[in-house]
Amino acid sequence: MLTDSATKPFFRPGKVILLLVLGLLVYVLALLALLPASFAWQQLRPQIQLPPGVSVTQVSGSWLSGAAAVVVSGYPLRLQWQLGWPMNELAAPINWQLDSARSELQGKVTLAWPGDATVTARGTLVVDEFEALIRQSGGAMIAGTVSVERFQLQWQDNRVVSASGLGQWPGGLVSWPMGASTGQASFPPMQASLEPTNGGLELMIAASDGSGPAAIASVLWTGMLDLQVYRRMLDLAGQPWPDTAQPGDVVFRVRQPLLQGAR
Repeated sequence: MLTDSATKPFFRPGKVILLLVLGLLVYVLALLALLPASFAWQQLRPQIQLPPGVSVTQVSGSWLSGAAAVVVSGYPLRLQWQLGWPMNELAAPINWQLDSARSELQGKVTLAWPGDATVTARGTLVVDEFEALIRQSGGAMIAGTVSVERFQLQWQDNRVVSASGLGQWPGGLVSWPMGASTGQASFPPMQASLEPTNGGLELMIAASDGSGPAAIASVLWTGMLDLQVYRRMLDLAGQPWPDTAQPGDVVFRVRQPLLQGAR
């Protein structure tokens, strides 16, 4: 006698439909995985406003793992990304790496619902690679390489809500504009630490020996910059100053808006 299972066909209508749905799902997922990054960028480009001086010249790979050639203020950079794991319906980690001719940064971006993001980074910056840009902005030039030990930034409600980081520099020659001439001095190993403060971020620059801050720059969420330079910085630079000032005394301070309309 034949049982019911022996008389029923294996490919029943329900199984056929299920296999078709599974096959279609696999096909769609494969298409998404292989979707060219260049095509995705073409669709998103009209909705994205890049900062001034930033342009994307070429995109390759897929949206899951690809690369883009970017120009920032005339400097060519290469950005690579790779979708990380684990993923869920609320967060998606993305591993990234940014390279210039001689410098390199890498880290992770974690995108979370509804529009929050966390960015981490570490790497090395060869400062003289960007000498033209630093000179143009009137900043001081330091020789050698800055090591970014850690950096983390949190984005929430369409603004930066927190950031922290630590950078190390082994010391060397520093030059800065001084009227029609250029001043220079040899500095010991230095470090810069970035920490959140009341209403903004604080960047403290100090000698690595822990003797105290040489300069502190506070950037408020309102767009204001408050820069304080201590006597300790002048001592490190070998610049003369009255002996009545102590190393921890502020000898120079400027407060100005970084953003138009800030106050």
